Parts: sequence; structure tokens; C-alpha cells
Amino acid sequence: MQDFLKINDNDNVVVALNTIPAGEKITVSVGDSQKTVTAREEIPAGHKMAIFDIPEGGEVIKYGYRIGNAKENITEGSWIHTHNVKTALGDLLEYTYNPTPVEEKKTEDVTFMGFNRPDGKVGVRNEIWVIPTVGCVNNVATAIAKQANAFVKGSVEEVIAFPHPYGCSQMGDDQEHTRKILADLINHPNAGGVLVLGLGCENSNIDVLKPYIGDYDENRVKFLVCQEHEDEIADSVEIIKGLIDYASKFEREPISVSKLVIGMKCGGSDGLSGITANPLVGRFSDLLISKGGTTILTEVPEMFGAETILMNRCANEELFHQTVDLINDFKNYFKSHNQTIYENPSPGNKKGGISTLEDKSLGCTQKSGSALVRGVLQYG
Repeated sequence: MQDFLKINDNDNVVVALNTIPAGEKITVSVGDSQKTVTAREEIPAGHKMAIFDIPEGGEVIKYGYRIGNAKENITEGSWIHTHNVKTALGDLLEYTYNPTPVEEKKTEDVTFMGFNRPDGKVGVRNEIWVIPTVGCVNNVATAIAKQANAFVKGSVEEVIAFPHPYGCSQMGDDQEHTRKILADLINHPNAGGVLVLGLGCENSNIDVLKPYIGDYDENRVKFLVCQEHEDEIADSVEIIKGLIDYASKFEREPISVSKLVIGMKCGGSDGLSGITANPLVGRFSDLLISKGGTTILTEVPEMFGAETILMNRCANEELFHQTVDLINDFKNYFKSHNQTIYENPSPGNKKGGISTLEDKSLGCTQKSGSALVRGVLQYG
């Protein structure tokens, strides 16, 4: 097995796939020729080794893009990490739309076994959800779900509570975001039935929340205000029994994958994530999109340093400007709280070989594959 990987022809580093001992020689392709480089020190797995001399202030290139600048003169064969490379990112940036040509592929439709809902949406689960309007009833919601699970039957898989610390003492867009997210949960097709559990005195009470929910199926969505019941837990369990009866009538059936919407999120990142799991997720994303499905790339801070790749894949200039606003709004959020924008990599990231935010972001965005960006959602 090869002990290293040069990701892009333009890179001036290689990634160690296994630990490279000090003094070991590796042979790497440079254009049409081969070059032998001797490791000056041990290079841990997932970490980077210079294959050229890089002057102080020079660019360190990985994935074909700059991941930072050298803090000092770096000699070929040296270990490259936080001790000798730093982020090259600034604060707010000016962006120009330079669309990247993207070949849109169409492949044959396939099906998955899912749950068709009356509103045309599709679920991959059939659960009963207890959604509190406010954090004050979290423990009540959890107790309800725990008791109600004894009555699960048929295709219903589980009763689940969604505790959260919001719903009261919020202002402005913070409160608006909470209401929208709660309404989206209530309308989510993975829930065959929903009990919306209110307290009664909160800012985002049930009557306030209903306009955000919009039209709903009264068989599927039920409401209970705790302050209006002597025993809210017992009464809620009785309501959920009826929701289980309703939801258990749904059965899995073949459904086109074009109906799938899948969110992509990464776990713990290291120097190997961007050349293993994340590109594999990107291949999956491209495959699903070629069949008419949708994927959503999440975690805006892990786009910093790689955002122009996504911006230039936007299907039109309007989406480009929405992406610019998404990135800069999040940077301004950091700045307004006097926080450093580019200190994102965690100690675990660094231990695994990630040196800068650009290094992490260029690996993270591999999950997006190569398809066009066709929509931008504001950060919650």
C-alpha cells in the first residue's frame, strides 16, 4: 500500500497515509517526471510533508488550493503543521462570480422504500413526535414519550420527544427562527403523527405558532396546553394512542429517490477525512442529484476558505449573492461577539493533521460533490 498521497498535480505537499519515518525516501510525480524526497522528520499519518522548498510567506498548496502561508522557510521533506503554517484568511472578503462549467448528469431513476404522505412529501421513518413549544415543558414531553412508547404498533417505529431550551424570553430574529424551526419539525414527513405540547404562557404558544405551521391534517397534528389539563401526561398519552392508530396505517412502499432530501454533516475531521469519507459522500451526492434528488451541505463555518468553490458552482448570479451574504453574515456574527473567525479547527482536528481552517474547509466541502448549487438556506 502506498504510504502517501499527492491529491492535486499543483500541490506542494503530500498527505501521509501511514506514518512516514524520518529518513524515508518517497518518490512523487511532478508533472511528467518523478522526484525523490527524503523525510527530514517523522510525518504522522494524516499529516502533510513538503515536497518542495516553501519560502516564508509562501503558499502551502493542498487539494490544488492554498491552505495557508508558511510562517518560516520550510525545506522539502519537512513536516508541515500548525508550527510552521498559518491561515491566510482575512475578515470580510470581496467576491466575484466566476461560474464554473458543470456538466449536469442524468441517470436512471431508482426507488427506495419510504412512506408517502397525503401532502406529497415523503418520509424515511414513521414516528410519533412530541414537540414542546417551550423548554419549560421539556421534562413533561420526555415523560409522555416514554409512557406512550408502550402503545407503539404496526409500522410506527417510536415515540420521540424533541426537548429544546427555546420558545420564551426570545426577541427579534432569534424568536422568529425558533418558530420557523418548530413549525418545520411539526410539518416534517418523518413524523406520521405529532403532538404539539404547549405550556400556555410562553411567547411562542400554540396560538402564535399555528400561523407558522399553516394548513395541517387534523388527524396527524394534535395540540395540548399543559396549563389547561389536570393531568397533562395522561391526557397526552391518550391523544398519542389516537395518533398511533392513524400513523400505523402507513406502510413502506417503493418511492422515487427524486423525492429524497438528505442533509450532509461531518463527524470528527482529520487529515484523512478530505480524501476518504467526505469525497465518498460527494460521490453519493452527485449520484442522488443525477436522479433528481436533493442534498443539503451544512456547517457554514467549515466553508470558510473554500467558499469560492461553492460560489462559482451557483446556478446563477442571484444564488451567488445569496451565498456571499450567507458567508459574510456568519462572519459578522462572529465579529459582533468579538470572536476570532478563523480559529475553527479543534484540538482533535489538529492532532489528526488539519493545520488551518482552509485545510479543514477544503476537506469538508468535498461532501458537496461537483453538482450545481441550486438553493441557499439561511443559517438557523
